[in-house]
Amino acid sequence: MKKKIFLTIAACGLFTAAFATGTDTLVVRIKGMRCEECAHKVGTVLKKIDGFERASYDFEKRTASIIFDAQRTCADTIKSRLTATGRYKPTEYDANEVIRRGMGLQISDMHCQKCAERITKRISQVEGVDSIAPHLDKHYVFFRYDANKTSKAEIREILAGMGYTPVTYYTSKNISFAYFIIPKDKANEETIEAALALDGVDDANVNMKRTSLAITYVNNETSPEKLIQGLKEAGIKAEVPKPHECKE
Repeated sequence: MKKKIFLTIAACGLFTAAFATGTDTLVVRIKGMRCEECAHKVGTVLKKIDGFERASYDFEKRTASIIFDAQRTCADTIKSRLTATGRYKPTEYDANEVIRRGMGLQISDMHCQKCAERITKRISQVEGVDSIAPHLDKHYVFFRYDANKTSKAEIREILAGMGYTPVTYYTSKNISFAYFIIPKDKANEETIEAALALDGVDDANVNMKRTSLAITYVNNETSPEKLIQGLKEAGIKAEVPKPHECKE
């Protein structure tokens, strides 16, 4: 045990001598880190390390970017502390590795086959996307992609630019989706924040082109009627649109 401790201290000493110019950054993959709660637990471990400054997390890549004072700690110490947790053992991060992820999006304004084809054609051009499966009957699309080349946020942003209003899709029977038309001056980030603050709302998104608001919500906590009322109290007039008549 004493020999192991000595070797760790020696490694840190060499590291500190080489990088004693201020802060340094360590990027590691933590495959067991899947959510905010996991990141909080990782952060709790890191905060106990003298010299740790801050960290940012990417749940798609399962990576942590850790900034530390190179005069007070080293990468080996950080890795050993995380390894000791068992679940949050770090591994080397390779920017060229394929990190396969899947994402389901409810797109209520995907009305017809033409819409589905347009979405498929555009998103297939995004580097890293290798599978797109539209389900018109449920207004839902499943995407599979390489998180080292693209992200959920990028795909959602592209869809928004095309005039669609994507929100997170779940297969659970306890989850439903609402779609409203809102005033043009309310199609902004403030409306998204107001919607997310309502009870039972899991995800929300707006589209400026359609002046639409899409919401993913929990059935036993709210309903379209309650959402409309909650939005009204927040100063946002939301209406259920008339049945769509596709002209394509």
